[in-house]
Parts: sequence; C-alpha cells; structure tokens
Amino acid sequence: MATNDPSATGSRSPLAGLRVLDLSRVLAGPFVGRILADLGAEVVKVEPPEGDLTRTFGHKIAGISGYFTQQNAGKRNVCVDLTAPGGPELVADLAAAADIVVENFRPGVLARFGLDYAALSARNPRLIMLSISGFGQGGPESQRAAYASVLHAESGLIARQSVFSDQPPTDPAQGFADTYSGLHGLVGLLTALYHRERTGEGQHIDIAMIDAMCFTDDYGHAMLDGMEPDNVGGVLWDTPTGPILLAGGDLKLVWRQLTRVHGMAEPTPAGPSLQDKIDARQAAAQAWFDSFTDRAALYAALDAANLAWGDVKALGEVYDSPTLAARRTLVRVDDRAGSTRRVMRAPQRFSTLATEVAGPAAHRGEHNAEVLADWLGRDPAEVPAGVLLGEPG
Repeated sequence: MATNDPSATGSRSPLAGLRVLDLSRVLAGPFVGRILADLGAEVVKVEPPEGDLTRTFGHKIAGISGYFTQQNAGKRNVCVDLTAPGGPELVADLAAAADIVVENFRPGVLARFGLDYAALSARNPRLIMLSISGFGQGGPESQRAAYASVLHAESGLIARQSVFSDQPPTDPAQGFADTYSGLHGLVGLLTALYHRERTGEGQHIDIAMIDAMCFTDDYGHAMLDGMEPDNVGGVLWDTPTGPILLAGGDLKLVWRQLTRVHGMAEPTPAGPSLQDKIDARQAAAQAWFDSFTDRAALYAALDAANLAWGDVKALGEVYDSPTLAARRTLVRVDDRAGSTRRVMRAPQRFSTLATEVAGPAAHRGEHNAEVLADWLGRDPAEVPAGVLLGEPG
C-alpha cells in the first residue's frame, strides 16, 4: 500500500470520516471517487454483476485491469444486482449511511429503482448527491447517450483541431469530457459539503458534461464576442534530437529573442517583401535549431532567451519525469499477485494534511461482508439471496 509523504507524518487525511457511495462506472464518476479516496474519504464502489466495463481495459494482473485500477484504487467494493428483489433496498440502506453518492447513469435510470435523489434524501436529508450526465438531468437532450467522444464533437473540441492545420479533425485520445466533468463535480461536492456544515442541508448537484466542456473552453470563449479565436497553442520546431515545443513560440517572438540574446543577424537585405522577410527569418531560425545536436545545450539556450519550452515526450517517457519522481506522483500499490503496480496519486499537496493512494483496486464484491458490517451493522446472510455477488479474489 502506498504511504503518505514522509514530510506529512503525523498529519491527517483531509476527508477522513467522510463516507462516499460510488454508484458510477467507467470514468467521469469513478474519477471523482478516486480523488476523494486519495483525500481520505471512505469510498465504497457499488458494482453490477457484469462488472464495470473498464475491467476489460488494458493489461490485467490478478484479473484486474490497469485502467480499472487507476480509477478505483483505494475503494472498497460491493457487488449488488439491482434487478434482484431486495437489491435496490440494500443500496438505499447504504445511501442512508453515506455522506455523498456519486452516479453517472443516464437520467431517470436510478428513479426506476427508487434510488433517485428525492427518494434517497427523504431518508437522509443531509445526503449530497452528484449526478454527471451528458446533457443534464432534465434538458431537452437529457436522454441522449453521452460518451466523452460525443461531447468532444458537440463542444467543438474535434472541429477546432483543423482550424490551424491542414490535417482532418480527429477525436483526442483522452477522455477530456469525463475528467473535466469530474473535476467540476468535485468542486460542487466540496461546495455542498461546506454549505451542509453551515446549514445541515443536503444537495443534488447536476453536472452536464456539455456545460463542463464549454465552461472550460478558454479558447472558444472568443466566439461569445463574435471573434475568431487566435491560435494560442504552442509551436513545434524540429531539431536533430527531436521536436521541441515553444509556448507562444510564433516566429515573431522567437526571432526577437534570438536576435536580442543570441545575436541572430537579419538574413534579408533591405527592402524585401514582408513574405520574403518572414520566409528568410523562418529559415534562419530553423537553421539555429538545427545547429543543436546536444539536447541539454538547446534547453540552456532557450532558457537564456527566456523562451518557454516543452519536451515532446512519448507516452512511455512521461513517467520518467524528475518532477513526478520528486513529488511522488507515481506510487506503487499491491497488484494482488505478489508484487506491485504503479498508480498515479491525486495532485493535491497540502502543507499539513496528507494524501495517499489508500490501496489497490478491489475484485467485484470483495468487501460485501465488511461494508455491510461497518456501514449497516448487518450480516450478508440477512440479505435476500441473489442480491450480493462476488468473484474469487
């Protein structure tokens, strides 16, 4: 099991004692639950008999995939069949003992099982429930299927990739819509917790992924004033040791800094056309980049010119970052097979509070008996047959 930073010894977990019932699956909701677990909350994932879809994603160790591990490490697991008599009632009992419920079902699904916020808060008025959906709980498009890719298309993220490029637009290989929505949902949860501390009142938080994408889109906000957005992305320059990105690194800025700091001479005679001057400066700047066969020397030259650079790293190289190592962003958890596997730790770092990955990801139903005893003071034998399921682990 991962441990706290050595410097945090003796401090407490920020959300210790908070009970979270995680009814969600795949990414948007589990991402929220995972951060809450790292912050010290007691998170119980309720999984259906068929399992979370992400159990099939990525490399498996002891039957548990890497993707599922990343989003569910540190959570306890109860496997409940909601279609079995007594299944919804058991989940409602768990929600009555919880502080927070997280879910990302299509709107209306939980209501069919009597597990909507109205029903759950009637038993537990202090309950805070986070619902993440594609288009909101009651809007005109609320019943549409909403995966991250759908929201990437609907929010303009896909189309914009071709605005400043000759390449056709593609869907980015990352679940931005899910993680943005999860982070905005987490802000909502912590706000609702603060409100509850002052008033005792619970809350239902409705996060629409389309809202989260559009609100987070600083690039697209120019369109609100009828303006075409500028290209605010970085610029890639080729070098003998591989491409490097310069933030705000358009030719005008690069040329100014190269002439001011590194004595670059004007490559065009007096009186050229603007395009001739641009082309000549582009070629001269590229020749400067081409002169570096030592990557460290290039970094030093860019730093001297006060140009913000980024290494264009392959995915496998990302996790070798000295900063990630220094901050213990990658930690090791039990892989359930006699060794360990790497997991990302949530990024919050506090001055006197500790965060940690609480443990490995669980098998389906691994903590059925434990959670029923801790949260409800009940024995699984009291639960109707067919409600609780599990797998060897």
